[in-house]
Amino acid sequence: MEEKITLCGDNCIECPRYNAHSDEELRNVAELWHRVGWRDSIVSNEEIRCEGCSSHKQCTYHLVECTKEHNVDKCNQCAEFPCGKISSMLERSKEYQKRCKEVCSDAEYDMLEKAFFEKENNLRK
Repeated sequence: MEEKITLCGDNCIECPRYNAHSDEELRNVAELWHRVGWRDSIVSNEEIRCEGCSSHKQCTYHLVECTKEHNVDKCNQCAEFPCGKISSMLERSKEYQKRCKEVCSDAEYDMLEKAFFEKENNLRK
């Protein structure tokens, strides 16, 4: 199975945002992100479009800055792994997972689970 794992353990290859290219797909993702609480409103297609994480993007977990400070590409390469930031991120992810179970269809949840809720396993690879 192909993977593109981010520094925090997300799998871009499974991410609906990463895979959305048409205007309709981007709009659907923007609506989903709003419904699950990852955005305060339905954002524009330009804002929701994603080509994957990189060192120039902002990270809500502040991991981009942290990996730069520790001179590693991914969190699991750090001598301090797992640290408080990782523990906090995983706890926050569990809360998102609960919310997604409540508001998503089974197909949406399965897609989000593969993309975002296997962080810990992906980081330990």
